[in-house]
Amino acid sequence: MKAFFLRVYAVVEFIGRFFREAFVPPYEYKEVLNQFFEVGIRSFAIITLTGFITGLVFTKQSRSSLAEFGATSWLPSLMAIAIIRGLAPLVTALIVAGKVGSNIGAELGSMKVTEQIEAMEVSSTNPFKFLVVSRILATTCILPVLATFMGFMGMLGAFLNVYRNEQTSLATFFQAAFARITFLDIYVLVFKSAVYGFTIGVTGCFNGFQADQGTVGVGRAANTSVVVSMFLVFVEEMIIVSLVNNYLK
Repeated sequence: MKAFFLRVYAVVEFIGRFFREAFVPPYEYKEVLNQFFEVGIRSFAIITLTGFITGLVFTKQSRSSLAEFGATSWLPSLMAIAIIRGLAPLVTALIVAGKVGSNIGAELGSMKVTEQIEAMEVSSTNPFKFLVVSRILATTCILPVLATFMGFMGMLGAFLNVYRNEQTSLATFFQAAFARITFLDIYVLVFKSAVYGFTIGVTGCFNGFQADQGTVGVGRAANTSVVVSMFLVFVEEMIIVSLVNNYLK
C-alpha cells in the first residue's frame, strides 16, 4: 500500500512539473514540431485503414439487426452516433497507446539506462522540457486531429456499405447521418481525444523516466506504458460518458 501511494505521489509530482515547465521559456519549438510529425504523420496510415474498416464492418454487423425491424434507413444516423461519439476517439486512443506510447516508453527508457538524460543535464539542456514536455504536448494536440480523421474514414466506410446495398447518394447519406449530431458531440470527441492523448503522453514519459535495470527496464517501461495507458483510457471513457449522459438528461 505504501509503494502504491508513493507511486501515485510520483505521478502527481511528474504532472505538476510538466505544467510548470510547459509554460516557462525557453520553448523547444523544433522538438515539439518533430514530435507532431512522429505522433501524427506517422500514425495516419494505420488510422486511415483502421477507421475505414471499423466503419465498414460495424455497418455490416448492424444492418442485420436493423433489418429485422425494417429500420435500415436508420443506419446513417446510427453510424454517425456510434463513430463520432464513441468509436473514433476510443479506437484512436488505443492505437496511439500501442504505437506511440510504447515507443515513448522504450525511447526514454533507453536514454535513461544509458545515462543520456544525465548527459543532457551536464550540457546545460533541460531534458524534462526537451523530452517530456514536447511529447506530451504532441500527443495531447495531435490525438483530436487523428480522432476526427478516423471518424471521417469510418463514415466513409459506412457510406460504401450503405451505397452497396441501398444505392444511397453521398449527400443523402451524410445529411441523414449528421442530422442527429450536435456541436456537443464534436466538442466531446475533441475533449475526450485530448484527455486520452495527455494520458498516453504522461504514462509513456513517466515510465520511460523511471526505467532502470538495463534492457530489462526498457522493455518493462514500454510494456507498462501500453498496458497502463489503455487501462486509464477505458476508465476515462466510462467517466466522461457518464458525465455527458448526466448532462444530457
